[in-house]
Parts: sequence; structure tokens; C-alpha cells
Amino acid sequence: MSTTLSPTKFLQVAGDTAQFFGFQTINQLKKNPECRKCPDRRAHSVTGTNKRLDAQSGLLCSATATFCDEKLHALEKPVLLYSVEKVPRSGETAVTFHVFNVERSIAEVMLIHATRALVGELGYKEHTVRINSLGDSDSVTRFSRELANFLRKNINNIPPNVRELMKEHPLTALTSLVREDHELSFGSPSPLEYLSDPSRKHFREIVEYLDMSETPYEIDPRILGHHECYSNTLFSFNIPTEEGTEDTITVEGGRFDEFVARTTNERTPAVGAVVTLKNSKAPERSPRTKASNPSVYVVHLGFGPKIRSLMLIDSLRQAGIPTHHNLASDSLSEQLRDAERREVPYTVIIGQKEYVEDTVIFRDMNQQNQEYLEHKTLMRRLKRKLAV
Repeated sequence: MSTTLSPTKFLQVAGDTAQFFGFQTINQLKKNPECRKCPDRRAHSVTGTNKRLDAQSGLLCSATATFCDEKLHALEKPVLLYSVEKVPRSGETAVTFHVFNVERSIAEVMLIHATRALVGELGYKEHTVRINSLGDSDSVTRFSRELANFLRKNINNIPPNVRELMKEHPLTALTSLVREDHELSFGSPSPLEYLSDPSRKHFREIVEYLDMSETPYEIDPRILGHHECYSNTLFSFNIPTEEGTEDTITVEGGRFDEFVARTTNERTPAVGAVVTLKNSKAPERSPRTKASNPSVYVVHLGFGPKIRSLMLIDSLRQAGIPTHHNLASDSLSEQLRDAERREVPYTVIIGQKEYVEDTVIFRDMNQQNQEYLEHKTLMRRLKRKLAV
């Protein structure tokens, strides 16, 4: 893959991808009546110091301040936020994707899928998703206890600088060992062994999505994050580069519920991803993305159908068919009402029966009729109807 990707091209593709998967800019989101009517910003203690706990130059956690300052907390529904950023110090170009108010694993699934689509659209077809989980607070407590015991038993083999970090937190010490590729980092306890039942279920669902979508992935316990920031899932992309060249694109993300809780005193689910174009200078103006009126609304009901819907949405994206969806919703009636409100001409419904039979319900909203179709037939039918 050539490394001559321009920042303008990067941002154009990123904006188009974000829009297709339902992410909006802050200017779009704060136009919601709920935000305008909200009398007060939510208090927070996000600073330049504590937001860098995300190890992403603060770009992941800085959205917490935006969420509070722009009154997005007034939106009692999933908030999908997209932004163009300049990496502090380096000035490199970056884009961030965030999902607030979604506790379930579909939030991570949407982020992984959207960022994979972006990376693929930029030409980086060969990449692997590396994934790990720290679990919830109970999981981290158990893991930290076992990790501390492991480090104490091997204290004589630990570098002096890492011994000092042990006083701060065992996870901080292990992160340093991983960064240095120290031999102890390969034999340390895995956080996956200490996940609580809810955290184990959450992580298993994400792995099931990766399997179902045939995504190349690797479970890597060495992907870690600061204990005051992250909880549950962490992920990054391994994108091969030409020998002797530096990474052109990096993708890293994770769930940072703990950071939001510590800085706002409110439990708000939050997960995000940062995509950075390395060795680039962010342009003064971001290219505009042209909004398209959706032709299709994809409706789902259930975890399996939700994942199948996400894969269908990506097929529609590749076919150039504007699509709307609400993957974070678990209500069939809510999605159908939304489709009617938006006056989308065609609705595709995937329930449990359709998931098992690998079919869809294709509904013509104007003619008020519907039929069962196979996926390959659906794509042909849509292309023919939209051409007309």
C-alpha cells in the first residue's frame, strides 16, 4: 500500500464513512430540540492532564467534555459522535468515532465495523483486529490482585523504573513491561481469566461478531489501558506496511465508562476509536461531506439479526445505496416508526426467523406490500428499483 495518502482524501473518506454508519458531528447533534431546551451543562472535571489517561493524546476521552458542555446528555438515546481532530504536539490528522449511552456490546461492534470500513476504503484491505478485555470494576480488582502477586514474586527480575510504577498500580507496571517487551510481560496473568460473568458475556458477543463477519482478529491480553480510564473492551488494528516504512494509519479504541464516571459522577456508557493518519499535517479546513437521503432502512430484532444487519449495511454501502438504521435499538416498533417518519421508500427487516433462514423481509413502504427474499436477490431488487 502506498503511503502517499493526503490528509484531505483521508478526511473525505472518513466523513463519508461516518455519515453512512449514522455518526454525526457535534454541530448536527446539538441541533436536537432536547439539547436546545436543556438548561444546564453537565458538570465535569475533564482536564488536559487526566484525559491523557487514554494513551491517545487525550483524543478518546476529550469527547467526555464535549458530551457535557454541548448538553448531549439531554439526549436519552444512543449518541453517535464523529469529529476531526489535530493530534496534540505532532499536529497529525485524526478522526474520532464515539458511541455514548449504549452499554451493550453492539457499541464496540459498530465502532470496529465502521473503522474497518474506513481503513478498507482507504486501501488497507489486509489488517487484523487485536482485541482484549479488562472487564468491569470487579474484574479489574481480581486481576490486579493476582497481577500484584505475580510482580512481587518476580521482583528481582523487574527493572527499577517499573518497580516504582508498582507503587502506583500493578496495571501501570505491566503496561510498562509490555511497552519494553520485557519477558515477564509474556508470562503475566491474563485479564481474560478474571472476567466477571457479565464482562465475559460482553466480550464473547464481540468475538462472535468477529467470527460471523469473518474478520481477521487476534485476542491479545497485552493490549492494556489505564485502570482509571478503561473498562471492558480495548482494541487496535494491525495494518501491515511495506518493509522499512512507518505505520501510515493507526486505529485504537476502547470502552471508557470508568473515565466518564470519574469525571462526571454519572454512569454513562462510552466507547470510542481514534483513527490517525501518521506523519501528516491536518488541513486548515475539513472537506464537507454531502448528505444523502436514505433509500433503505434496515430493521433488526435480536443479537444475531443485529450482526447480520450490520453486514448487510456494509454491503449496501459498497453498492452505493444510502441507508439508515438504528443498530443500538432493541425495539422493532421503534425502528419501524422511525422508518415511516423518515419516509424511506424501502425497509429491510431481519428477525430471528430470517436470520436462521438467511433471508430478509423486503417491504415497499409506498405500496404497503412485503415479501421474503434471499440476500443476493435483495441486492438485485434494490438496484433495479432505485435505478427506476
